[in-house]
Amino acid sequence: MMTLEMRTVLRETLAEEMTRNEKILLFNADLGKANDTHVLEDAFPGRAINLGIAEQNILSISAGAASYGMIPIVNTFAAFASRRACDQIAISVAYANQNVKIIGTDPGISAELNGGTHMGIEDIGVLRSIPNITLMEACDAEELRQMIRYMNSVHGPFYLRMPRRAILEVHEPNYKFRFGKADLLRQGKDVTIIASGITVTDAVQAASELANSGIDAELINMHTLKPIDAEGIVQSAMKTGAIVTVENHNVLGGLRSAVAEAVTEKFPVRIYPLGIRDRKGQVGRVAYLKEAYGFDANSICETAIKAVREKRSVANAR
Repeated sequence: MMTLEMRTVLRETLAEEMTRNEKILLFNADLGKANDTHVLEDAFPGRAINLGIAEQNILSISAGAASYGMIPIVNTFAAFASRRACDQIAISVAYANQNVKIIGTDPGISAELNGGTHMGIEDIGVLRSIPNITLMEACDAEELRQMIRYMNSVHGPFYLRMPRRAILEVHEPNYKFRFGKADLLRQGKDVTIIASGITVTDAVQAASELANSGIDAELINMHTLKPIDAEGIVQSAMKTGAIVTVENHNVLGGLRSAVAEAVTEKFPVRIYPLGIRDRKGQVGRVAYLKEAYGFDANSICETAIKAVREKRSVANAR
Protein backbone atom coordinates (compact mmCIF):
# COMPACT_ATOMS: atom_id res chain seq x y z
CA MET A 1 0.00 0.00 0.00
CA MET A 2 1.33 3.45 -0.93
CA THR A 3 1.62 6.19 1.65
CA LEU A 4 1.20 9.91 1.35
CA GLU A 5 4.09 11.58 -0.39
CA MET A 6 6.95 11.96 2.05
CA ARG A 7 7.07 15.71 1.43
CA THR A 8 3.40 15.94 2.43
CA VAL A 9 4.23 14.18 5.68
CA LEU A 10 7.15 16.60 6.07
CA ARG A 11 4.87 19.64 5.67
CA GLU A 12 2.18 18.30 7.99
CA THR A 13 4.62 17.32 10.73
CA LEU A 14 6.51 20.62 10.52
CA ALA A 15 3.20 22.48 10.83
CA GLU A 16 2.34 20.48 13.95
CA GLU A 17 5.77 21.08 15.44
CA MET A 18 5.78 24.81 14.68
CA THR A 19 2.32 25.14 16.24
CA ARG A 20 3.50 23.27 19.32
CA ASN A 21 6.75 25.20 19.77
CA GLU A 22 7.07 28.86 18.78
CA LYS A 23 10.86 28.62 18.88
CA ILE A 24 10.94 26.40 15.78
CA LEU A 25 11.88 28.20 12.57
CA LEU A 26 11.88 26.88 9.00
CA PHE A 27 14.42 28.12 6.44
CA ASN A 28 13.95 27.10 2.79
CA ALA A 29 16.51 27.43 -0.01
CA ASP A 30 13.99 28.40 -2.71
CA LEU A 31 12.65 24.83 -2.69
CA GLY A 32 9.40 25.38 -0.78
CA LYS A 33 7.25 24.20 -3.69
CA ALA A 34 9.52 21.26 -4.49
CA ASN A 35 9.46 20.13 -0.86
CA ASP A 36 5.78 21.09 -0.32
CA THR A 37 6.56 23.46 2.56
CA HIS A 38 5.83 26.78 0.81
CA VAL A 39 2.36 27.06 2.39
CA LEU A 40 4.02 27.27 5.81
CA GLU A 41 5.37 30.71 4.86
CA ASP A 42 1.80 32.04 4.99
CA ALA A 43 0.82 29.96 8.00
CA PHE A 44 3.85 31.04 10.05
CA PRO A 45 4.91 34.51 8.83
CA GLY A 46 8.34 35.49 10.07
CA ARG A 47 9.07 31.93 11.14
CA ALA A 48 8.97 30.07 7.80
CA ILE A 49 11.24 31.97 5.43
CA ASN A 50 12.60 31.42 1.92
CA LEU A 51 16.22 32.58 2.08
CA GLY A 52 16.97 31.73 -1.55
CA ILE A 53 19.58 29.55 -3.19
CA ALA A 54 22.28 30.32 -0.63
CA GLU A 55 22.81 27.28 1.54
CA GLN A 56 26.06 28.49 3.12
CA ASN A 57 24.32 31.67 4.26
CA ILE A 58 21.29 29.74 5.47
CA LEU A 59 23.39 27.49 7.70
CA SER A 60 25.24 30.51 9.09
CA ILE A 61 21.97 32.32 9.79
CA SER A 62 20.59 29.15 11.39
CA ALA A 63 23.59 28.88 13.70
CA GLY A 64 23.07 32.51 14.72
CA ALA A 65 19.36 31.96 15.37
CA ALA A 66 20.13 28.87 17.43
CA SER A 67 22.56 30.86 19.56
CA TYR A 68 19.57 33.00 20.61
CA GLY A 69 17.57 29.97 21.70
CA MET A 70 15.61 29.28 18.51
CA ILE A 71 15.37 25.86 16.82
CA PRO A 72 16.07 26.40 13.11
CA ILE A 73 15.15 23.69 10.59
CA VAL A 74 16.96 23.99 7.25
CA ASN A 75 15.21 22.26 4.34
CA THR A 76 16.84 21.82 0.94
CA PHE A 77 17.99 19.05 -1.41
CA ALA A 78 20.46 16.65 0.21
CA ALA A 79 23.25 17.45 -2.25
CA PHE A 80 23.17 21.14 -1.33
CA ALA A 81 22.58 20.54 2.38
CA SER A 82 25.83 18.60 2.59
CA ARG A 83 28.37 19.40 -0.15
CA ARG A 84 27.60 23.08 -0.58
CA ALA A 85 27.32 24.00 3.09
CA CYS A 86 29.85 21.59 4.57
CA ASP A 87 32.15 24.19 6.15
CA GLN A 88 29.28 26.11 7.74
CA ILE A 89 27.89 22.84 9.14
CA ALA A 90 31.29 21.80 10.47
CA ILE A 91 32.21 25.12 12.11
CA SER A 92 29.15 27.28 12.72
CA VAL A 93 26.83 24.39 13.61
CA ALA A 94 28.68 21.27 14.81
CA TYR A 95 31.82 22.82 16.31
CA ALA A 96 29.67 25.39 18.13
CA ASN A 97 27.12 22.69 19.08
CA GLN A 98 24.22 24.78 17.86
CA ASN A 99 20.71 23.35 17.91
CA VAL A 100 20.26 23.29 14.13
CA LYS A 101 18.24 20.62 12.32
CA ILE A 102 18.94 19.92 8.63
CA ILE A 103 16.49 17.99 6.45
CA GLY A 104 18.01 16.91 3.14
CA THR A 105 15.46 15.76 0.58
CA ASP A 106 15.94 13.55 -2.47
CA PRO A 107 19.26 11.97 -1.51
CA GLY A 108 21.01 9.67 -3.97
CA ILE A 109 18.98 8.37 -6.89
CA SER A 110 15.72 9.76 -5.52
CA ALA A 111 16.75 13.01 -7.26
CA GLU A 112 15.70 11.14 -10.43
CA LEU A 113 15.37 13.47 -13.43
CA ASN A 114 17.33 16.28 -11.79
CA GLY A 115 20.36 14.13 -12.54
CA GLY A 116 23.87 13.81 -11.23
CA THR A 117 24.37 17.39 -10.04
CA HIS A 118 21.43 17.04 -7.64
CA MET A 119 22.22 13.54 -6.38
CA GLY A 120 23.53 13.51 -2.83
CA ILE A 121 25.42 10.25 -3.14
CA GLU A 122 28.12 11.31 -0.67
CA ASP A 123 26.17 13.32 1.93
CA ILE A 124 26.39 10.69 4.66
CA GLY A 125 30.11 10.21 4.06
CA VAL A 126 30.73 13.96 4.14
CA LEU A 127 28.72 14.65 7.30
CA ARG A 128 29.53 11.43 9.16
CA SER A 129 33.17 12.55 9.37
CA ILE A 130 32.16 15.74 11.21
CA PRO A 131 32.17 15.37 15.02
CA ASN A 132 29.06 16.21 17.04
CA ILE A 133 26.38 15.65 14.40
CA THR A 134 23.63 13.03 14.38
CA LEU A 135 22.57 11.38 11.10
CA MET A 136 19.23 9.67 10.43
CA GLU A 137 17.42 8.35 7.36
CA ALA A 138 13.68 7.69 7.06
CA CYS A 139 12.38 4.63 5.21
CA ASP A 140 8.65 5.40 5.34
CA ALA A 141 6.12 8.05 6.37
CA GLU A 142 5.58 7.00 9.97
CA GLU A 143 9.29 6.80 10.65
CA LEU A 144 9.72 10.28 9.16
CA ARG A 145 7.03 11.75 11.43
CA GLN A 146 8.61 10.31 14.53
CA MET A 147 12.15 11.29 13.51
CA ILE A 148 11.15 14.94 13.03
CA ARG A 149 9.46 15.02 16.42
CA TYR A 150 12.42 13.34 18.09
CA MET A 151 15.12 15.59 16.68
CA ASN A 152 13.18 18.72 17.68
CA SER A 153 13.01 17.43 21.25
CA VAL A 154 16.77 16.88 21.62
CA HIS A 155 19.47 19.56 21.64
CA GLY A 156 22.22 19.40 19.06
CA PRO A 157 22.94 19.27 15.31
CA PHE A 158 20.89 16.75 13.30
CA TYR A 159 20.85 15.76 9.64
CA LEU A 160 17.75 13.88 8.43
CA ARG A 161 17.78 12.28 4.98
CA MET A 162 14.48 11.62 3.15
CA PRO A 163 12.92 11.19 -0.31
CA ARG A 164 10.13 13.53 -1.44
CA ARG A 165 7.90 11.01 -3.23
CA ALA A 166 5.58 8.33 -1.87
CA ILE A 167 7.16 5.04 -0.86
CA LEU A 168 5.70 1.79 0.44
CA GLU A 169 5.01 1.49 4.13
CA VAL A 170 7.47 -0.64 6.06
CA HIS A 171 6.18 -0.24 9.61
CA GLU A 172 2.92 -1.15 11.30
CA PRO A 173 0.71 1.67 12.69
CA ASN A 174 1.94 0.94 16.23
CA TYR A 175 5.60 1.46 15.27
CA LYS A 176 7.76 3.25 17.87
CA PHE A 177 10.96 4.90 16.67
CA ARG A 178 13.92 4.13 18.94
CA PHE A 179 16.81 6.48 18.35
CA GLY A 180 20.15 4.71 17.96
CA LYS A 181 18.57 1.24 18.01
CA ALA A 182 18.22 -0.44 14.64
CA ASP A 183 14.86 -1.94 13.67
CA LEU A 184 14.97 -5.72 13.45
CA LEU A 185 12.33 -6.23 10.78
CA ARG A 186 12.89 -9.95 10.34
CA GLN A 187 14.88 -12.52 12.29
CA GLY A 188 17.07 -15.00 10.44
CA LYS A 189 20.11 -17.22 10.75
CA ASP A 190 21.74 -17.47 7.30
CA VAL A 191 22.66 -13.89 6.33
CA THR A 192 22.12 -10.37 7.66
CA ILE A 193 20.72 -7.71 5.32
CA ILE A 194 21.22 -4.16 6.62
CA ALA A 195 19.39 -1.48 4.63
CA SER A 196 18.45 2.18 5.04
CA GLY A 197 16.10 4.71 3.46
CA ILE A 198 14.46 3.83 0.16
CA THR A 199 16.36 0.54 -0.06
CA VAL A 200 14.46 -0.95 2.89
CA THR A 201 11.35 -1.78 0.82
CA ASP A 202 13.53 -3.65 -1.69
CA ALA A 203 15.23 -5.50 1.16
CA VAL A 204 11.83 -6.53 2.58
CA GLN A 205 10.84 -7.93 -0.81
CA ALA A 206 14.19 -9.68 -1.19
CA ALA A 207 13.97 -11.29 2.27
CA SER A 208 10.57 -12.76 1.39
CA GLU A 209 11.87 -14.12 -1.92
CA LEU A 210 14.93 -15.57 -0.21
CA ALA A 211 12.70 -17.36 2.29
CA ASN A 212 10.93 -19.04 -0.62
CA SER A 213 14.36 -20.23 -1.78
CA GLY A 214 15.23 -21.70 1.61
CA ILE A 215 17.47 -18.85 2.82
CA ASP A 216 16.60 -17.41 6.22
CA ALA A 217 17.69 -13.76 6.04
CA GLU A 218 17.79 -11.43 9.01
CA LEU A 219 16.66 -7.93 8.01
CA ILE A 220 17.68 -4.71 9.77
CA ASN A 221 16.48 -1.19 9.01
CA MET A 222 19.42 1.03 10.01
CA HIS A 223 17.58 4.33 10.47
CA THR A 224 20.22 5.95 12.71
CA LEU A 225 23.49 6.15 10.78
CA LYS A 226 25.39 8.09 13.43
CA PRO A 227 25.61 6.94 16.16
CA ILE A 228 25.14 3.55 14.54
CA ASP A 229 23.86 0.58 16.54
CA ALA A 230 27.19 -1.28 16.65
CA GLU A 231 25.95 -3.68 19.31
CA GLY A 232 22.96 -4.73 17.21
CA ILE A 233 25.14 -5.19 14.14
CA VAL A 234 27.64 -7.38 15.97
CA GLN A 235 24.91 -9.50 17.57
CA SER A 236 23.41 -10.18 14.15
CA ALA A 237 26.82 -10.87 12.59
CA MET A 238 27.58 -13.43 15.30
CA LYS A 239 24.30 -15.17 14.50
CA THR A 240 24.49 -15.24 10.68
CA GLY A 241 28.19 -14.93 9.82
CA ALA A 242 27.68 -12.74 6.73
CA ILE A 243 26.34 -9.25 6.02
CA VAL A 244 24.84 -7.57 2.95
CA THR A 245 24.58 -3.76 3.19
CA VAL A 246 22.17 -1.88 0.93
CA GLU A 247 22.25 1.90 0.62
CA ASN A 248 21.16 4.74 -1.66
CA HIS A 249 24.64 6.24 -1.37
CA ASN A 250 28.23 5.72 -2.41
CA VAL A 251 29.43 2.47 -0.84
CA LEU A 252 32.44 4.50 0.32
CA GLY A 253 31.81 6.47 3.50
CA GLY A 254 28.17 5.58 4.13
CA LEU A 255 26.30 2.61 5.60
CA ARG A 256 28.75 -0.03 4.39
CA SER A 257 31.67 1.86 5.93
CA ALA A 258 29.89 2.38 9.25
CA VAL A 259 28.92 -1.30 9.44
CA ALA A 260 32.46 -2.37 8.58
CA GLU A 261 33.87 -0.18 11.36
CA ALA A 262 31.51 -1.85 13.84
CA VAL A 263 32.23 -5.47 12.93
CA THR A 264 36.00 -5.20 12.42
CA GLU A 265 36.40 -4.05 16.00
CA LYS A 266 34.26 -6.78 17.56
CA PHE A 267 33.48 -9.69 15.20
CA PRO A 268 34.95 -9.53 11.67
CA VAL A 269 32.73 -11.08 8.98
CA ARG A 270 32.54 -10.70 5.21
CA ILE A 271 30.48 -7.71 4.09
CA TYR A 272 28.88 -7.62 0.64
CA PRO A 273 28.09 -3.96 -0.17
CA LEU A 274 25.31 -2.86 -2.50
CA GLY A 275 24.93 0.78 -3.45
CA ILE A 276 26.54 3.28 -5.77
CA ARG A 277 30.04 1.97 -6.41
CA ASP A 278 32.00 5.21 -6.52
CA ARG A 279 30.21 6.38 -9.68
CA LYS A 280 28.62 9.65 -10.67
CA GLY A 281 24.89 10.20 -10.63
CA GLN A 282 22.80 10.07 -13.78
CA VAL A 283 19.32 10.91 -15.04
CA GLY A 284 16.59 8.30 -14.66
CA ARG A 285 13.62 7.06 -12.67
CA VAL A 286 14.21 5.39 -9.32
CA ALA A 287 13.32 1.85 -10.47
CA TYR A 288 15.69 2.09 -13.42
CA LEU A 289 18.51 3.59 -11.34
CA LYS A 290 18.18 0.97 -8.59
CA GLU A 291 18.72 -1.71 -11.21
CA ALA A 292 21.47 0.24 -12.99
CA TYR A 293 23.44 0.73 -9.79
CA GLY A 294 22.70 -2.79 -8.55
CA PHE A 295 20.69 -2.38 -5.39
CA ASP A 296 17.19 -3.41 -6.42
CA ALA A 297 15.43 -6.42 -4.85
CA ASN A 298 16.82 -8.83 -7.44
CA SER A 299 20.39 -7.67 -6.80
CA ILE A 300 19.87 -8.06 -3.05
CA CYS A 301 18.65 -11.64 -3.55
CA GLU A 302 21.57 -12.56 -5.79
CA THR A 303 24.09 -11.06 -3.39
CA ALA A 304 22.56 -12.71 -0.33
CA ILE A 305 22.62 -16.10 -2.08
CA LYS A 306 26.27 -15.54 -2.98
CA ALA A 307 27.08 -14.57 0.63
CA VAL A 308 25.46 -17.72 2.03
CA ARG A 309 27.10 -19.96 -0.57
CA GLU A 310 30.56 -18.54 0.07
CA LYS A 311 30.10 -18.67 3.85
CA ARG A 312 29.14 -22.34 3.67
CA SER A 313 32.01 -23.09 1.31
CA VAL A 314 34.52 -21.63 3.77
CA ALA A 315 32.93 -23.57 6.64
CA ASN A 316 33.07 -26.85 4.70
CA ALA A 317 36.72 -26.28 3.82
CA ARG A 318 37.76 -26.13 7.47
